Amino acid sequence: MHHNVPDGKVEVATRLAAGQALLAVTNTGPVVPPEEVDRLFEPFQRMRRVADDAHHGLGLSIVRAIAVAHGAVLTAHARPRGGFTVEISFPAMP
Repeated sequence: MHHNVPDGKVEVATRLAAGQALLAVTNTGPVVPPEEVDRLFEPFQRMRRVADDAHHGLGLSIVRAIAVAHGAVLTAHARPRGGFTVEISFPAMP
């Protein structure tokens, strides 16, 4: 919620499709240049740094690490009016 805009929204959706568990998270935050999305998943990377704001830029890198640890496929894309969507597809359990 910290990186959203005033009165912004976060939507979380889950579903099963073709034996995959799918998780999608979308927010209405500030505009994210599409070429910056991948960089935001690297440790300590953020759109804008503000000294002493108590945030470290680790959240999305942790999301990616969890997805990798579970053999999931993670995709993310910027939304034209701001914010972005992260989708994670977890493999079916044996």
